[in-house]
Amino acid sequence: MDKSIRENLQSITPARILGPRHGTGLSTKAMLQLRADHAFARDAVFQSVLLQRDFRSERIDQLGLFEVFTKAIDRQQYLLHPELGRQLRPQDRELLRKQCPPRPRLQIVLGDGLSATALVQQGPPLLDALWEMATKQKLALGRPFLVHQARVGILNEIGNLLEPDVVVLLIGERPGLGTAESLSAYMAYRPNLGDTDARRNLISNIHPRGVGIEEAAMRILALVESMLAGKISGTAIKERLALPGRSS
Repeated sequence: MDKSIRENLQSITPARILGPRHGTGLSTKAMLQLRADHAFARDAVFQSVLLQRDFRSERIDQLGLFEVFTKAIDRQQYLLHPELGRQLRPQDRELLRKQCPPRPRLQIVLGDGLSATALVQQGPPLLDALWEMATKQKLALGRPFLVHQARVGILNEIGNLLEPDVVVLLIGERPGLGTAESLSAYMAYRPNLGDTDARRNLISNIHPRGVGIEEAAMRILALVESMLAGKISGTAIKERLALPGRSS
C-alpha cells in the first residue's frame, strides 16, 4: 500500500491499523508499545482515587467534597461482583442523608468506575467547569461527593436517597488500548431503584483526544436543561446543542 494512503488512514483513527510488521508479526517497537498500553489499561483499573491528593484541599473545601463507599470492599470484589458497586454501605446511606441537602435540582457525583485514572485526570477540571456553568445558570446544586468502587447503577440509589431532579455521574470508562483515561458522564431525571439504562443519557470519551472538558460541560448541562424542561430522561431525550464549528 502506498505510504501516503497508509499515513492518511492512520491519521483519522487511534486504532492500530496498518502498523509496521516484520514478517507475519508486529515490529518490535509496535509490540512493545502494545504491551505498554495494555499495562496502562490494567493499572487504570486497579488504581485508587485519593480525595485529598487528586482533588486538592482548596477544591474540597470550596465545594464541600466528601467520600462514600459501595458494598464492594476492594477492587477484586468490585470486579467479580458488579451488583455490589450499585449499592452503598448502610453507614454511607446515612452519611449522605446527613451531609447532602435533599431534592436539589442538580446533583453531581464522582465515581472511580473501571478507570480511576480517568477520574483523576478528567474529573477535577470537568467538575470545576460544570460547577461554574451551573452556578451561572442559577441551578440549585447538591453537595458533590465521591463514590469509591462505583458502578453506573449507583445513580438509582442516590436518586432514591436524595430525590434530586437530575443526577450527573462522572465515572471512569472501561480502559482500552487506545486510552486508559476516558471519562463518561451518565445522567438521569429523578432516577430510582429499578431503573435501567433506557432511563439514562450518556456522554462518553471525555479525554484530551476525544471530547474536551469545555465541550463536555456544555453538552452535559444542555441535556440537564432538556431533562428539567421535559421532566424525562433516556431514550426520549436527544441532544440539540450546536457547538462552535459544528452544524446543528
